[in-house]
Amino acid sequence: MHMADALLAPGVAGVMYACSAVAAGRSVRKLNQQPDDKAVPVMGVMGAFVFAAQMINFTIPGTGSSGHLCGGMLLAAIVGPYAAFLTMIGVLLIQCLLFADGGLMALGANIWNMAFYGCFVGGLIWRAFTRKGLNRAKIIAASLIGCILSLQLGAFSVSVETLASGITALPFGAFLLAMQPIHLAIGAVEGCITAAVLAFLYEARPSLLWQGGVATGEKQRLTLRGTLGVLAGAAVVIAGGLSLLASAFPDGLEWSLQRLTGSTELETTGPVQAFFARIQEWTALLPDYNFAGSDAAAGTSAAGIIGAVVVLAVVILGVKLVKKAVHRRGSSAQGH
Repeated sequence: MHMADALLAPGVAGVMYACSAVAAGRSVRKLNQQPDDKAVPVMGVMGAFVFAAQMINFTIPGTGSSGHLCGGMLLAAIVGPYAAFLTMIGVLLIQCLLFADGGLMALGANIWNMAFYGCFVGGLIWRAFTRKGLNRAKIIAASLIGCILSLQLGAFSVSVETLASGITALPFGAFLLAMQPIHLAIGAVEGCITAAVLAFLYEARPSLLWQGGVATGEKQRLTLRGTLGVLAGAAVVIAGGLSLLASAFPDGLEWSLQRLTGSTELETTGPVQAFFARIQEWTALLPDYNFAGSDAAAGTSAAGIIGAVVVLAVVILGVKLVKKAVHRRGSSAQGH
């Protein structure tokens, strides 16, 4: 549910940027407390995987709508909520700037709606289910409950943010009644996908899971490098090939807008929204996940692979630069 700028007033967008920034700052501090950088390549590969998986919209039968993986819960179950949140910021930032997926003014809201709940609420649920050990039943239950709840909270936030903005004619009650049920179905499918990926990792390399609890000396089927190789390969296959099979139906947010207004999009109004739209026109080199002016399948495949690689690089380099900056600041403060 990448929100467009047309749904938000500048003031509400600013508040959501501030909320997401506070959560990001807290996540940076927590990540910097880790003694090593072992999580960084995992964050990069999983960011690329989530980006690729988000390109596959799956049809919700009998609705004329579709949904896609958000990925916050999946990331939290692997790298923990703080690293997951920073990884999701990388994914959403690239989607916004490079592909014009979601408004730039609305980026703070999209980070909150799509990343905060999945990473932190989903992470709490994962921790509650797995703190006393892991098994397939716990993985499935945590994945389903975490994904459904986080998407319900995200959908509710979209409705509240739209109401608080007051720049559309969308009736709050009707919008809410459209958004919640469709995202309940989308959350259930995401829960199944998340459970399948986590179950694979549980069999292949359980120590990769957050709170995996593998006994010292216990042999694992795949090495860390091998597991990341499988996930990276899957990201390329999904982004470059399976993404061509994505459903053409509107996603849950677009479907809800269509039911209420007759259109999947609202016109952007206001000078602030227009300003951010102009910036996106400059940065979106691959608009709508294709080469500009093209709708060729080869363009979609290329855009998917390029996007996955860019997310991988941005997450790894971004986290390393942030950790280095925080460390340098800390050393400087101690020197004084």
